[in-house]
Amino acid sequence: MSLVRLTICVSGVYSMFLWWAVAQERLSVPFKTIDGLSSDKFRSALILGLFQSALCSISAFLYIVIRKDPSQTLSQALGLAQKLESNGVLNGHEKSAHNPSTRFDTRLLLRYLQCSVLITSAAPFGFAALSYISYPAMVLGKSCKLVPVMIMNFLLYKRKFAPHKYLVVFMVTTGITIFMGFGDEKAKKHKSGGQDSDSPYASIIGISYLLINLALDGAINSTQDEIFVRYKITGQQMMFWINLFSTFISLFLSILPLPYIPVIHPSTDGKSELMSALAFIQTHPSIVTPLAEFAMTGAFGQLFIFETLARFGSLTLVMITLTRKMFTMLLSVVVYNHKLTLGQWIGAAVVFAGISVEAFIKRRDIHAKRVVQEKEKARIKSL
Repeated sequence: MSLVRLTICVSGVYSMFLWWAVAQERLSVPFKTIDGLSSDKFRSALILGLFQSALCSISAFLYIVIRKDPSQTLSQALGLAQKLESNGVLNGHEKSAHNPSTRFDTRLLLRYLQCSVLITSAAPFGFAALSYISYPAMVLGKSCKLVPVMIMNFLLYKRKFAPHKYLVVFMVTTGITIFMGFGDEKAKKHKSGGQDSDSPYASIIGISYLLINLALDGAINSTQDEIFVRYKITGQQMMFWINLFSTFISLFLSILPLPYIPVIHPSTDGKSELMSALAFIQTHPSIVTPLAEFAMTGAFGQLFIFETLARFGSLTLVMITLTRKMFTMLLSVVVYNHKLTLGQWIGAAVVFAGISVEAFIKRRDIHAKRVVQEKEKARIKSL
């Protein structure tokens, strides 16, 4: 039964996110108008985030409701009513003698809101980077989350790391440098199809956007780690609340007639982002299919990720996501006929080798911890 469940989880993560990657790259290139005489790019990352976060929150809510214990209230199932421990401490904070067995913690919601603001800010930079760098370069850069996560964990929460993690950071950084340094600029400009990449500084702009996206991702992941440390919640509960807040934030920003803001609000027609996006969809109907695929696969993919994390642990998830990113890059090369140079393949190999070192060390540590736990169990039974 466990093998069947693992097979379902792996198949779900692979199929959803490989499909998601194809849809995301399709959304980054021009769409033809109804008359077929011209083509334009869809630039509203805010609307993309709105559709995906809405579907993610709905799917997470349905998952929680279906899987919740009958003895739980809806508030408890959603992770709002935090249980007080029997030793008189709630998530590291002392309780008074008059406190009930559960309580509503507003600080947890504020943490969720913090993550949502960061996610809403990060997404436009990642989407904008695709106008200047190739999708394989984007995938490779996104594979390096360990670097900004470590930096942000140190800056925000003063956490320190094992020595091998610095080796991983060095390998990943070296690999990215090799990949970008040996890129074929002419091929990249040809494939992009947009005028954004005609600038001689296209790679610098694209890498800058990607770095901003990764820095914000690092802040998101370190904050999520802090939430898991301080509160007893599940991944699905976090998925629901963060995406719910992201939906409200994106919707609020999209209906405001904001002025032109590079990356964040690229509309220049004086309309709200939502009205501009609806007008684009009306004149470019071919965007509907990849837009729906992007939102739905992202929502279902997150459910498979959190189910894998809950059932099989972070080590299994790391191995699945690592290989998934490699296949994503290969799929992009095949589907959209990207041409990678030998130097780029070497750079990609160095990056994935660095990530593999991290996965190997993590596996060894978890195995050692399990051995200690088994010995402790055997000692207790012998008493």
